[in-house]
Amino acid sequence: MTAALAGIFLCQLIGEFVCRLFALPLPGPVVGMGLLFAYLLARGGQGDKAVPKPLGAVSDQLLGHLSLLFVPATVGMVRYFDVLSQYAVLLSVTLLVSTALTMAATALTFRLLKKKP
Repeated sequence: MTAALAGIFLCQLIGEFVCRLFALPLPGPVVGMGLLFAYLLARGGQGDKAVPKPLGAVSDQLLGHLSLLFVPATVGMVRYFDVLSQYAVLLSVTLLVSTALTMAATALTFRLLKKKP
């Protein structure tokens, strides 16, 4: 289990390094997640064999405590409450529209992929 957690952190570290090296406008953990996904695709496997069991166990533990990972972001938002309240209407409209578009894109993707054998 420790090796799987180290692998996740290594992917994040490599993602941070790549983002800083090439000045990418992406967070390092997002690039690291893409690297981990590419590894899993290259590794092959289907069904239960797609993700190694230790990696799946660590991922399940992290997902179980996902709400704790939002605490620092929430505290950061409270620090800029005056700016957020100034643009509250614009932010609310943006959130509603982007959520609706995301839901529509997800539903359309699901319908397209469901038709394929």
